[in-house]
Amino acid sequence: MKNKYMTAKSVVFIISALIICGCNKINDINVSPNNPPLDKATPEVLFPSAVVSTAGRVGGELDIIGGLWSQYWTQSVAASQFRTIDAYSLTRNDFNGNYTELFSGALPDYQLAISQAKANKQYPFYLMCTVMKAYTYEVLVDLYDKVPYSQAFQGAANLQPKFDDGHTIYKGLLAEIDSALATNYNVALSDADAKTDFIFKGNMDNWRKFANTLKLKMYLRMVNAYPQEAQAGVQSLYTSGADFLDVDAGVNIFSDATNLRNPLYAYEVFNLGAVNLRASKTFTSWLVANSDPRTAIYFGTSSPTAIDQGNYTASQSAEPSYYSATSPKLSATDPVYFLTAAESDFLQAEAAARYGLGNAQASFDAGVQAAFAQYNLTAPTGGVYQYPASADLQTNLRAIIYQKWASYPNSHTLEGFFDQERTGYPEHSSVYSLDPNYVPGEWVYSKNGVTSGKFPKRLVYPEAERSTNSNTPPEVPITTPVWWGLPNN
Repeated sequence: MKNKYMTAKSVVFIISALIICGCNKINDINVSPNNPPLDKATPEVLFPSAVVSTAGRVGGELDIIGGLWSQYWTQSVAASQFRTIDAYSLTRNDFNGNYTELFSGALPDYQLAISQAKANKQYPFYLMCTVMKAYTYEVLVDLYDKVPYSQAFQGAANLQPKFDDGHTIYKGLLAEIDSALATNYNVALSDADAKTDFIFKGNMDNWRKFANTLKLKMYLRMVNAYPQEAQAGVQSLYTSGADFLDVDAGVNIFSDATNLRNPLYAYEVFNLGAVNLRASKTFTSWLVANSDPRTAIYFGTSSPTAIDQGNYTASQSAEPSYYSATSPKLSATDPVYFLTAAESDFLQAEAAARYGLGNAQASFDAGVQAAFAQYNLTAPTGGVYQYPASADLQTNLRAIIYQKWASYPNSHTLEGFFDQERTGYPEHSSVYSLDPNYVPGEWVYSKNGVTSGKFPKRLVYPEAERSTNSNTPPEVPITTPVWWGLPNN
């Protein structure tokens, strides 16, 4: 794994974000996070830098991959920027920047800030940095399966760290969160320090809830591979009286100005002219079939014109409607979400459905309401928006995951992809969406897919890592599930 400076574009973006929040230590961000002078390596500087780095990647290119693979969007017939994603044909030379920046920018900043915060007994920053380190690592593990962890961030002492398996990393991250929660973190930050917290503005109660909710999510990720450990972990949270997020965790500092825009908007709309992403029939057919009022929020109209997933080579004579297909509605000021209140409720609903912890129906209803309240809408109460309360776990789980999927567009799309890998919902359709027997919402194999009918499950390690670290694992097909993936899905 290389030790690199963040890209110049990212540095400019981070500096600009810090200006918005009035931070007066801007120039410190230009120092390499892997080997800064000790007098400059303060949590107050490193933490916001790392958060914006995470947001820029999770809410940027990775959001595009998640949006296409979760079938919210598909590639336009009039452009070609994302055809390789939509066709499941990514190689080691694609999207190197996400892996490289998170490992050379965000994660070393979090780790260095953790060390400094522990040494200086700055326990609020210790917790904040630990939670965001765990979140960022979780995204990488869920995308790549194995990544450097136990030997990471040693600088010149180890330029070729070993890759740890995902389960080991999860256990390590959960232990790190527990250690941070065991400190005296719940003290008020100064006004200046609170400004460096782009997520909760120094509200440590929310950071505790974020930590607990992230733990809940990680334990539920384990249900296929380590069912007993998953159940024990979830039960321990409830036994200890853990509280969970009831507000959104994300970055909401963007404005419509140079280097200050939401990363997805900047990438797709401002830089590319909004010519690539179009509404996918998979998602819009489900929204329209259920008269979901969020359709207009997500696409700017209650009756979007969609393209069948991956059918970007269709001619105008064959599919004329494709040539006027609707773009997703994106804004320069959209937040980047890490974990929403609705997702928290749906995680709690799943815990209740699986293990009888809490009230599944109450949590499901709260999740639906929170998902609509996010857009100042009143939630429907019947049909798919009503908890089935079935004796069959899969019936209840299906209802929960469909509602989570419907709540993820606009900067949180990777979670829809991960949930499907873990649960099998939404289901894979046995027919393409042009078939009259197609069921709205079921995922279809991309019309131009190159993986012989198999859906993508992971990303491949980038060439930037493979060419420098001899410990990089052998390449496996992107159709191979990660360690927690549902077998035979």
